[in-house]
Amino acid sequence: MADTASKPASPLSIVSIVASMTAVAIGNGMMFAYVPFVLATEKAPTWISGAAVTAVALGGLIGCVIAGPLIRRVGHARLFACSMALVILAAVIIAFGVHPLAWVFARGLYGCAGNANFIISQSWLNHAAANSWRGKAMSTFYMAYVFGMGFGAWLFGEIPAAGNIAPLITVAFTALAILPIGLTRLPTPPAPARVSIDLRLAWRNSPVGLVGVLAAGGLSMAVQGFTPIYAAADGASQKDVALLMFVMQFGLIAIQYPMGTLSDRIDRRIVLIATCLIIAVISVVALGVPFSRLPLLMLVFAIFAGSVETVYSIANAHANDRTEPGDFVSLSSTLLVAWSTAATVIPLSITLLTPVFGPQTFIYAAMAVSLAYAGFVAFRLYGRPESLPGQGEGFELMSAQVPNAGALVEDDKAGDTTP
Repeated sequence: MADTASKPASPLSIVSIVASMTAVAIGNGMMFAYVPFVLATEKAPTWISGAAVTAVALGGLIGCVIAGPLIRRVGHARLFACSMALVILAAVIIAFGVHPLAWVFARGLYGCAGNANFIISQSWLNHAAANSWRGKAMSTFYMAYVFGMGFGAWLFGEIPAAGNIAPLITVAFTALAILPIGLTRLPTPPAPARVSIDLRLAWRNSPVGLVGVLAAGGLSMAVQGFTPIYAAADGASQKDVALLMFVMQFGLIAIQYPMGTLSDRIDRRIVLIATCLIIAVISVVALGVPFSRLPLLMLVFAIFAGSVETVYSIANAHANDRTEPGDFVSLSSTLLVAWSTAATVIPLSITLLTPVFGPQTFIYAAMAVSLAYAGFVAFRLYGRPESLPGQGEGFELMSAQVPNAGALVEDDKAGDTTP
């Protein structure tokens, strides 16, 4: 079985994994819009909506810790089914009605199961794909997931917000997601090796990369998690919130691809500084654009979200540039835990500060994080001026919403060949 599992599959054979996670993404996108909108319109305490965002990230951090041992115990396919069951359970809890603390618990449960899903699916893809098309496979996975989230947000705008239709649709899409994996003939990867988390390695090789992933974790959860809360608090309609969340996902291509391509040609740190300055400027613009000018606001937030995604992908590429291939797995594992930690701490801080500074607190936080990181990168650029463009495997489209989780449970052989 191990020999069969180690043989790379054809590109067509991984469609089952991509299809399953796209179905999951549709439900996820719907719930990311539905939960904050309903909590805002139901006049729940202001901290509850932020706590729900924080719970997703905290649950994700727990998922990072427990997924590897569980995969070693029961295997990829069984744990995938179990994690899907937890996603369904989380949606069912929400479907029972608005109970704020129960909803916070449900979002934490989703976060734990969601990160387990990422780890399983990305590990499976990394193992199945040949070196010649692994990058394309992962880019396809990221794009399908992000646009699935966008479609889910748009779908939320087409159904009644009252009642439990949205969580029931999420249950349906999650149940559908089990079928492609359950019916796939793709060999199950072998039991993964234990991978150490090595912060010292990540800092020694690339302080800019490590701090960049920390920044991206906080920025991503702030922008994606608090935008619907901000919109609902401003009185935006359900359709407007859904449309805003849908359009934001297109910033992934519009901003990340040209900036990533540029980072392959010049020092990535210069591009990171430029991207952070874009975030800071667009934050100021976002504060000044009212919801009555929705088309302009959608453009602003698409640039906002796309720039955040760019920080993650370029910081990740910069870290890989300065790391030996044999350390790629340990590096990726460390960066994932760093991402999850920041994705918990920053939303928690925003939640605590929102009663003082209002629903736009997340915009101020994004501005502060981006400027602080730009200053750090500029300091590193001054202290270590040599440029290493293109030394690694080159920039690839990635999403801060779907961090590189597969390497957390990668096998020993893959650890020598793939980032």
